[in-house]
Amino acid sequence: MTVKQLALPELVEACVRLGVRGVGLWREPVAAYGLEASAKLVRGAGLDVSSLCRGGFLTAIDPAERAAALADNRAAIDEAATLGTDTLVLVSGGLPPGSKDLAGARERVADALASLAPYAASRGVRLAIEPLHPMFASDRCVVSTLGQALGIAERFPAEQVGVVVDTYHVWWDDAAPAAVARAGASGRIHAFQLADWVTPLPAGVLLGRGQLGSGCVDLAGWCALLDSVGYGGPVEVELFNEALWATDGAALLTETAHRFSELR
Repeated sequence: MTVKQLALPELVEACVRLGVRGVGLWREPVAAYGLEASAKLVRGAGLDVSSLCRGGFLTAIDPAERAAALADNRAAIDEAATLGTDTLVLVSGGLPPGSKDLAGARERVADALASLAPYAASRGVRLAIEPLHPMFASDRCVVSTLGQALGIAERFPAEQVGVVVDTYHVWWDDAAPAAVARAGASGRIHAFQLADWVTPLPAGVLLGRGQLGSGCVDLAGWCALLDSVGYGGPVEVELFNEALWATDGAALLTETAHRFSELR
């Protein structure tokens, strides 16, 4: 999604040219190109799929809506297995219309994972709960902190359910470093994503993620923190930004890779 303007073949070619060894994919462009075709394209280029995004949205109360959400997440797990990634990122979902019960919504996420986690394990896929900044709690994600995400994940085996550490969403939380250490000690950091925080946020706030080094997040410090707890997995850059999407995609990917190298 950092270079949404690139078609999947263009993305793969640019990654190979720049020496980027893996790519995190989203379900929508994969579906547009074709699941099997996407798997063949990425595999043929020698790239790893670091994660698939996204499953989740598991907070519905209505039985039919919950059944549909579970079915969609099983489909996402199957897609991840086909693409060859062991990590499906979950965005939990917001409050159902008319509800103010955050705790109840989080419990419904946990209840759904009790069904989904064993199925994912049977397909060789881990579920990674991503906490989103509290400004998204009402409509996108009732899980707002790493501590909350771990509280759900720790009900399940670490090889089945873990967490995503996304700097854009957790940089502000002074309890996050301790949660990172706790997650690292138990092997529950299943994905690590980088984006910067730039203000003012745009209307709708979703598309405000800043290019690496353009905002106020100590990205190098976060990388060092993840290193210190023994995280050795992929590091993804995930930017949603309409201004960046309006630029040349190959040039944007080149700049992003350069900025990333300066952090490491």
